[in-house]
Amino acid sequence: MLSIVCPVYNEADNIEKLVEEVDKKIQSPLELIVVYDFAEDNTLPVLKKIVHSYEFEIRSEQNHFGRGALNAIKTGFECARGETVLVTMADLSDDLGIVDAMYRKIHEDGFDIVCGSRYMRGGKQVGGPLLKKFLSSLAGKSLYLLRRFPTHDVTNSFKMYRKQILEQIAVQSQGGFEIGMELVVKAFLQNCKITEIPTTWIDRTSGSSKFQMWKWMPSYLRWYIHAFNRRKK
Repeated sequence: MLSIVCPVYNEADNIEKLVEEVDKKIQSPLELIVVYDFAEDNTLPVLKKIVHSYEFEIRSEQNHFGRGALNAIKTGFECARGETVLVTMADLSDDLGIVDAMYRKIHEDGFDIVCGSRYMRGGKQVGGPLLKKFLSSLAGKSLYLLRRFPTHDVTNSFKMYRKQILEQIAVQSQGGFEIGMELVVKAFLQNCKITEIPTTWIDRTSGSSKFQMWKWMPSYLRWYIHAFNRRKK
């Protein structure tokens, strides 16, 4: 089964659309775990109205590691019942149409991590800040060329993991969305099987982004440098 982890922060305008997209575009057996920071989050009343309208299970879990996206993702990982875990955002930016193909890569082809890639052939990004896009693309493509890293898009949070791999990696990230980069870098150094699938990322049309580029850049740089460490033999 696939556990989809979705951190939210006042996503009342988007959550019902996201659940509809999950229902329409994903055929793999799944549960959806919506992780929120505080009881007053406006996502929750909307979710409560639709929670029993779909055949797959929808669960809400309160973030118990402390507020913020990173801790919400950690909470989702801990609560996941599936043997495979996907992280996606509630802002409808991620391409859920590729999820079944990602799932097959793990369950049929034996990969440990599958990365949705905006910067490989066939992938693209629509909208979003140009500087953020440039730096993200530069990080991914340079690691691919200089380190033979198995994805062109190391910074994208839209990744699917074999849960066993998540249980083997000690998370050190402190904030933001850096956890996705940390996990794939550490898995690479441990010789895990990693691949990528082209995806189209579309900037959100409702709500506001919680991404803080300048605040989190040092953390991303930390894991970029860490990727050049020696791999295990």
